[in-house]
Amino acid sequence: MSEQPEPIVFFTDRDLGKQFPNVLEQAGLVVERLDDLFPPDTPDDVWLEYVATHRRVAISHDARIRWKPNELEAVIEHRVALLIVVGRAPHRELALNFVNMLPKVMRFPARHNPPFIAKVHRPSPSDLAKNPNALGFIKLWYPQE
Repeated sequence: MSEQPEPIVFFTDRDLGKQFPNVLEQAGLVVERLDDLFPPDTPDDVWLEYVATHRRVAISHDARIRWKPNELEAVIEHRVALLIVVGRAPHRELALNFVNMLPKVMRFPARHNPPFIAKVHRPSPSDLAKNPNALGFIKLWYPQE
């Protein structure tokens, strides 16, 4: 009998609010919330180390992480798998897009060894106008290919 791979546990940053992780859980995903495990003033480099140590896939809405030296250094040093949800939309809408893209989302960590930062994009308005079920895409942001 072959062993089942461990399910992916997603770790949501506080900048995604409460609705984002709730939508993911309603879709059957295993989610840990930063606010459930750390005090509100916890620096990002601390929770990024936790994510890597516990083999979580982090989800954030903070695209500046890549540009903050201590946070990028934490991603690299601890070998973090980090997905950045891109777009100005309500958290619920961002989460629904994430859930709609689950096949792509689940394949990405299997195909890319940490450390990495990838952006999860929503479909463009023109794509949605052509096809209301259009999917967004995931693009590797660090390291650059």
